[in-house]
Order: sequence, then C-alpha cells, then structure tokens
Amino acid sequence: MPETDLDQPRALHPLVFLPDGEDVVVGRADIDEYVVLPADGAALVRHLADGLTPRQAADRYAEEFGETVDIADFLSTLAELGFLAAPGESTPPPAAPAPVRWQWLGRAVFSLPAWLCYAAVLAACVIEMVRVPELAPRNHHLFFTGYFTVIELTLFLGQFPLLLIHEGFHTLAGRRLGLRSRLGIGHRMMYLVLETSMDGLVAVPRRKRYLPILAGMVADVLVIAVLTLAADATRSPGGAFPLVGRLCLALAYATLLRLVWQFFLHLRTDLYVLATTLLGCVDLHTAARGTLRNATRRWTRRPAEDPELWHPTDRKVARWYAWLMAGGYTLTAVSFVLVVLPVGLTFVLGVLRRYNGHGSAAGLIDSTVLVVLNAAQLIAVGWLAHRNRRRASTAGAKPVSVG
Repeated sequence: MPETDLDQPRALHPLVFLPDGEDVVVGRADIDEYVVLPADGAALVRHLADGLTPRQAADRYAEEFGETVDIADFLSTLAELGFLAAPGESTPPPAAPAPVRWQWLGRAVFSLPAWLCYAAVLAACVIEMVRVPELAPRNHHLFFTGYFTVIELTLFLGQFPLLLIHEGFHTLAGRRLGLRSRLGIGHRMMYLVLETSMDGLVAVPRRKRYLPILAGMVADVLVIAVLTLAADATRSPGGAFPLVGRLCLALAYATLLRLVWQFFLHLRTDLYVLATTLLGCVDLHTAARGTLRNATRRWTRRPAEDPELWHPTDRKVARWYAWLMAGGYTLTAVSFVLVVLPVGLTFVLGVLRRYNGHGSAAGLIDSTVLVVLNAAQLIAVGWLAHRNRRRASTAGAKPVSVG
C-alpha cells in the first residue's frame, strides 16, 4: 500500500460491533463474516469506520492505548476479511434485515405452547417407562430382528431422518433469531453427515445463543420419547411388541446413544460449544488438552507446554475443565464396556454360531453379508488412512519458500 494512501480515508462496509466479555465481535451481517477482536482492535476499526484516515486512526490508537500499530498491515487484514471496500466501491448504508425464510416456523417450534407440549410428551414417556419397565432403554432393544444385516442397515439408514430432525431443530432455532442458518451435507471420513451452519450466531447476544446450540439435544430427547410411546402403543395385551414396536425401541436406543455422545467432552460436541459460549472461551479444547498433557508431563518430568500460548480465558477455565474432559474419556470407556463391547460380542458370537452349523441357510447368508459389509468398511478406512498418509508425506516433501 503506498504511503500516501495512509492520509486518505478508507471506506468500510457496514459493520456490526457486539461486545462479548473482554472482546468484541466485529463483522458484516450481509455476508455472515465475523471476527473476534480485543477491545483495542475493535476501537481501531471504529476509528476507520468513523472516517479517520489510517494515519489519524493509528495516532488515536497510540494515544488511547499507549502502543503503536502497523496500520498498513491492519488494513491488509481488514481487506482479507472483506471489511474494507475496494477503491471506487460503493458502501450503501445498512439496510433493514431481509426476512428470513421459515422464521415463523422457528418461532412456532420454540414457542411456549410448543414447550408445554414437549414437556407433556416427555412426562408421558417417563410415566410409561415406570409402568412398563420393558420400555426402558436396554442393549437388547437393538436386536429387533434375528437378521444381523437388517439390524445394521436399518439402524444406519434409520438414523438419517432422525439426524435431519436434530439438525433441523438447530436450523429453526437459528432462523427464529433471524439468522440465515443452513442445513447441509458433509462427511466424517467415509460417512455422510448432516451439518448446520450458523455463522451469524457469534453476532447474537450470548444469552440468545444457548437455545440454538442445545436445540439438537432437545430434538433427540423428543425423538426418544415419541418413539418409546409409539412402541408402547403397539404393545399387545400380553405385553409383547410386534416388529414395528421393536423397531421403534431400537431407533430410540440408538438415538439415546447419540445423545450420550454429546457428553464426551473431549470431543467438540454441542455441550462443548455451549461451554465455550457460556464461559467466553476462544479455543478451550486446545487449552484443556494441553493442561492434561502438562499434568502427565509433570509426573514423567518432561518439559511442559507453555500456557502463555493459550488465550487467557482459555487458560483460566482449562484448569478445571480439563478434568471434565478427562471425565469424557472415562464416559467413553464406560460406554464401550457397557454397550459397544456387549453388542459387538452378540454379533460376533451369533455369526460364529451360525457358521458352526447352528443356523439356517438364510442365517448363513445373513452372516456372510454382515461380514462382507464390515470388512468392506474396514478396508475403506484403511485405504483412506493410507491415502492421507501418502498425501501428508508428499506435502511434506515439497520445498518451502521463505521471504
């Protein structure tokens, strides 16, 4: 940037400024582009937005905070973020927010009458579980049929509409606030997943962010309750459940497992996002993991990581959150022992029993298809891991340019 440019005001697009603890969220609502700045950085942006020249803004910054700033580099950063208007580009005044599609539905789904209905459904589910103990979640609910392949494919495919409900609640909770929340399809390794994007959530007052974050878990609880009540409605006078009822219980139990997964605090789950929002953290995950590693390194007398590299708020919270993260690891291990291991052993022992001559021809075909499907999955995971390692080694072999 030529030196003379520092003496000419630079036009900025209409920006929003939202204090968030010790920091300030600054961004463009029209393109959902936001950044969290310290208070002094946000003040510098305000000076530029108020029409001061870059040099005048830098001088004002030095007067207010007693430090100098590389204003040319700061302008380059604003340009990369899309905040700085290009020369000759018009910057119209902020327009009234455009109406968001389905905002009315979001308000209806999270209205007081809706919450009363949700509470009634959940209460009915709990009462029925107490009255009919067989409705309470159990591992054997997953085995709604004797065909293992049908179980695996049904639970896999059956989760997609339930995931759609989970992410749909996230989306509607965002739309309720006027956010252009979007529901899209992504992937985790070889699995397709549904994802909700709510970029504008950072520009909403903190107390209004909690519902959009927790809305998916609310949906999971309602799905479990509705499926359980549906299974109860199919129960025969003798207490037996037909295939439809057993399928409902299986999907309800699978949804419960996904809900429990949210408490694995060593992962970036909805509850992790809630914690970082509630406590005003920036990258709590990195700080908490580093705190745990440092605790281990002190025991083994190895050099510890420098906590000064973490955001001050993250560093403070990580002192106690790290132990909640350790609890997440413990919960994962308990879930493996109580659910994954017994269910997996049931599949394995059932397949071996059929191959040992204790199954029908249909059972042998079912077991063979199950083995092929799982083998194909393991091969695909191994191939992806091998491909990623090759790409990483190739990238590491490339020459590095330094300036």
